[in-house]
Amino acid sequence: MLMVGPPGAGKSMLAQRLPSILPPMDPREMLDVSMVASLGGELKDGRLSRRRPFRSPHHSASMPALVGGGLRAKPGEMALAHHGVLFLDELPEFQPRVLESLRQPLETGETVVARANYHVTYPAQFQFVAAMNPCKCGMAGEPGHVCKKGPRCATDYQARISGPLLDRMDIQIELPAVRIADLTLPPPKESSADVAVRVAAARLRQKQRFEKLGMAHLRINAQADGALLEEIAQPDSAGLKLMRDAADAMGLSARGYHRVLRVARTLADLDGREQIARLHIAEALSYRQKLAAFQAAA
Repeated sequence: MLMVGPPGAGKSMLAQRLPSILPPMDPREMLDVSMVASLGGELKDGRLSRRRPFRSPHHSASMPALVGGGLRAKPGEMALAHHGVLFLDELPEFQPRVLESLRQPLETGETVVARANYHVTYPAQFQFVAAMNPCKCGMAGEPGHVCKKGPRCATDYQARISGPLLDRMDIQIELPAVRIADLTLPPPKESSADVAVRVAAARLRQKQRFEKLGMAHLRINAQADGALLEEIAQPDSAGLKLMRDAADAMGLSARGYHRVLRVARTLADLDGREQIARLHIAEALSYRQKLAAFQAAA
C-alpha cells in the first residue's frame, strides 16, 4: 500500500496502527518469526516472539540493512518483517538501489543474500506499506497552494519511484490534509478491535477455501497467483465487464490485472461473500490511483 498526502495527513499514524487489526500469530508463524529474529540478534535465551513485526527503517538505510548481509549473513529489515509489516516512510528519499531491491521479495516472498562466501535465502512475506508527500515541498494538490517550482517539483520527486515498483503496490491512495474541523468530529463507529474481528473472519475464510482446494500450505489471498488466483477470484458478469473495460482504460499490466483481482477477492471476503461483485471490482480499481493526478495538481 502506498499513501500519498501532505505532511500531517496521518500517513505514519495509520501505518503504525495497522498491526492492531491483524490477527494474532499462530504457533507456526511465531516460530518462523522467532527464528529470523534470533538470527538477527533480536531475541535471546530461546524466547519466542509473540507479536507481529513492525519494521520502520530510516530512509538513510543501506541495501544490506534491508536485504541482509554482513560477515554472518544476518537477515535484513525485509526478513525481520516476515509475517508482519514493513513500513517505509518518505519513500522517494530512499536510495534507488534500495527501493529496487524490494521488487523480487514482493513477488517471491523471499530475500536472497548472495556473497562470494555464502548464499542465504530468508523468508520475507510481509505487508509492504509506504508513505510519501506528493512533491518535495509536500503541498501539491492542496487547495489554495501553488507550487513555486510548478509541475516539475512533483514530477521529479515522484520519478524516484520506478514504474515496476509502483506496479507492485496493490493499493495507491490519496490522503488529504487534516482540517481543524476534522479533529472535533465524534469518534468513528467502528474501532480497531471491531475491524480486527472482520479481518480475522476474512483470513479464516481464505484459509478454509484453500483447504477445500487441497492447498493447506496456502493461507491468505496474497499467496495465490496465476491460474489459482483466477480460479478463486472469478467476478460476476457485471464485475468481469467492468474489469475488462477498466484494464484497457487504465492500461493495466498483467501484474496489475491480477493484483486488482486479489484485492477484490479480499474485499469480498471482508464482506462475507463468496462471489466477487461489480462493487468489489470497482473499489479495488479505485485503490490504484496513479501519481499522475498529483503531478497535474502541482
